[in-house]
Amino acid sequence: MARKIQAIRGMNDILPDQSSVWLYLEKTVADVVKSYGYQQIRFPIVENTELFKRGVGETTDIVEKEMYTFDDRNGESLTLRPEGTASCVRAADQAGLLFNQVQRLWYTGPMFRYERPQKGRYRQFHQIGVESFGMASADIDAELIALSAKLWKQLGLIEHVELQLNTIGLASEREAFKANLVEYLTEYKDQLDEDSQRRLTTNPLRILDSKDAKTQEILKNAPSLDDFIGEESRAHFDRLQAILTANNVPFVINNSLVRGLDYYGKTVFEWVTTHLGAQATICAGGRYDGLVEQLGGKATPAVGFAMGVERLILLLETLDLVPEVAKYQTDVFMISLGEEAELASTVLAEQIREANPDKVVLRHCGGGNFKNQMKKADRSGAAMTVIIGQDEVDQGICQVKQMRTGEQVSCSIDELPRYIASL
Repeated sequence: MARKIQAIRGMNDILPDQSSVWLYLEKTVADVVKSYGYQQIRFPIVENTELFKRGVGETTDIVEKEMYTFDDRNGESLTLRPEGTASCVRAADQAGLLFNQVQRLWYTGPMFRYERPQKGRYRQFHQIGVESFGMASADIDAELIALSAKLWKQLGLIEHVELQLNTIGLASEREAFKANLVEYLTEYKDQLDEDSQRRLTTNPLRILDSKDAKTQEILKNAPSLDDFIGEESRAHFDRLQAILTANNVPFVINNSLVRGLDYYGKTVFEWVTTHLGAQATICAGGRYDGLVEQLGGKATPAVGFAMGVERLILLLETLDLVPEVAKYQTDVFMISLGEEAELASTVLAEQIREANPDKVVLRHCGGGNFKNQMKKADRSGAAMTVIIGQDEVDQGICQVKQMRTGEQVSCSIDELPRYIASL
């Protein structure tokens, strides 16, 4: 017997009993972003490696350690996309959608990073991203955050998440802060965790994100980024806070929040939860005004965020917030006994679907005795079962059994689609 081929570690199947929750989440997101005027964009899974090296940053963990990169037959270096923002910028700029224009875009799809698989984090994972271009003022930052807050309300999560905000200022302000931070931390280099020692010369801002207790203790007396923020960045951040406050979107200031990608500047934010252990962040983003130009386009202000679908679904399931209507369930199960009844059942099922497009109608196919068919009707979770045998065909009727109560009534076959619609 041939050896069974298994899925690659960290790249999981989404099975039928799980996909209904995915569809629920995706539809909820699509409805919310549409209400804010955002349009969907789709772009390839594979991009030129240079896009992510230049966009995400060569010294980030993603580019240094996590990308799936390979040479194609022409020797061109290609990469499975590890995140969506750089691809969105590339696609929109290539199509001429950015310069001197305002765009509100969103996307969804798989991303790929080679890291240790764990609950809520996989090597193939899915993100939903929302990006806006051409607007430099704080009100669009606030709109994106309000949009995400609206989504949490729709999903029933708003009481279980916290918005954390920070400003990381302009590039010149960050460079001045980095120099002071590196000077301070160099004295304690041997006491820093391994990742922080490496980041001291590659990406020192990421040390602020360290989860190592000893490193965090050292950081308590380190220079503060807040001391290097200039008037322009401060005014932008103050305006953002004022708009969020006016719109009743609560937040906390987290001066250690810097985000892990090189393209961010000014506003950065994360939505975090205490219900997923170490995987606390469910949505994160910020402003990246320099990225379009960095990737070869003309200077364009931009801001956006991304959320992890697997992590969101894990949170919804942990809190038991997936509504019953979102789970796959059959509304009408149809049983037929005998060839004429089977034929009548196929015609009737189509009539029911035509008159009730919101109903899930499942026919038993392949024959079988009444007892076995009823067992399948029970397992389907159907609200009602329609039974047609030879006697029913002869009389032009069917039996309708309400599965929750056990009540059973006779109904004219001609009237059944309207009867179901009336329930």
